[in-house]
Amino acid sequence: MSRLEELLAAWLPRQRWFSGKGIPIQQLRIESRHTLVTTGPDGPGLDVLVVRTGQRGHSSRYQVLLGSRPPGSLPPDLARAAIGVCRADRGRPKAVYDAAHDAQLTGLLLERFALPAAPGLSGQVRFRTLPGERIRTGSPGRMLTGEQSNTSLVFGQDYVLKTFRRLWPGPNPDLELNMALSGSPYAARPCGWIEADLPGYATPTTLAMLQTFIPQAADGWVLATAGARALLDGAGTDRETAFAEEAARLGRTTARVHRSLAGALPTDVLSPAGAGELAQAMAERLATAGAEVPELAEHAPRVMAAYADFAEVDEPLPIQRIHGDYHLGQVVRTGEGWVLLDFEGEPTMPVRDRRRLSSPLRDVAGMLRSFDYAAGFLLVGHPDDPELEWAARAWARNNREAFCRGYADGGGSDPDKHLAVLRAFEFDKAVYEVLYEARNRPNWLRVPLESIAAAAAAPPVPG
Repeated sequence: MSRLEELLAAWLPRQRWFSGKGIPIQQLRIESRHTLVTTGPDGPGLDVLVVRTGQRGHSSRYQVLLGSRPPGSLPPDLARAAIGVCRADRGRPKAVYDAAHDAQLTGLLLERFALPAAPGLSGQVRFRTLPGERIRTGSPGRMLTGEQSNTSLVFGQDYVLKTFRRLWPGPNPDLELNMALSGSPYAARPCGWIEADLPGYATPTTLAMLQTFIPQAADGWVLATAGARALLDGAGTDRETAFAEEAARLGRTTARVHRSLAGALPTDVLSPAGAGELAQAMAERLATAGAEVPELAEHAPRVMAAYADFAEVDEPLPIQRIHGDYHLGQVVRTGEGWVLLDFEGEPTMPVRDRRRLSSPLRDVAGMLRSFDYAAGFLLVGHPDDPELEWAARAWARNNREAFCRGYADGGGSDPDKHLAVLRAFEFDKAVYEVLYEARNRPNWLRVPLESIAAAAAAPPVPG
């Protein structure tokens, strides 16, 4: 490894968006390096790196926005972003760091969108804008906190640039679906993107997406958990139905987004053989989770029965492009209504899997699980309060019912008429959650486990 590769091998595992935590990096190679911003020999520079790592026989690609400055010139506010010191051009040492934290450099990055064919930019990295789009420059980039799989930069009140940290060859689904929804009031308007040619692939890979920023929007998870938390102090006279009107509105919005995607992108119908294959994949995920979480064993027979019911459904099941990772943290409430974000899909899955057509009821199941999580979040710190538990479960049930009712009113398939399908998707999502919590947040493991236990104890869906 070069000195820079050695520094990256030590730095990458400490980043929240690095997907291979806990597994030693056995190989690391910089596949490509492209200069995006230069400000002279003594000023900061910005390169985009495509870094390939090898861990236990599996390889992954990551995007690193690499800033560089002369040693000793790193401002105090960039100290936390430092990667190390290595020799750069003509053997001169440079302090290198994560440039996403550098407001000066990211502001210059925005200017590249205003002049996509700027001189000195490698032809392998291209800045694209939609026809007729005029980018307003002059704002520094402010990095949003809290994200895990990607990094978003906000420029004033105008734009947000979402940079995809883990890279998969080809167009990112987030860009594809937002382009398909362009003009919809239920998604942020795309303005442009950055793409690059990866070695060995003919199709350009999406590095980042520029969208209009939605100011003063309230996060869906924050709103929902605030409503659930009101149960703690007994606020309101009808506590369990709090948020239900918003849940119904969100259901209607979700259905309208699904209808727009179905109108703009390919659709199909899941064959009986396809349903059987999908049920088998669900069973395999259950086996994987059960091997790590023994508490699943007592519920496995009922879960497997639900998967078998799904495999035997003989009704046509429409499939299309969907959100793919849908929950309360992926929606925001504006003054006009709900807006959906982050159409990337489950970021740990290969892009080819995320781009496959699926039932919109999978998104419905994801949101229903999210209401259960909002109630479970309330109970994590209060495990022995039966009255609070009853109220929290009632809150989740009312919001689940309101969301499904709104989804049907908005033109989506009535979830109540596809219970076998919905039940299988919910179990599959909860099994995924069990594995995630066991590996990352063991104190939250009770949330999906209790949901599985409650659903498994419910009467089977009538055939």
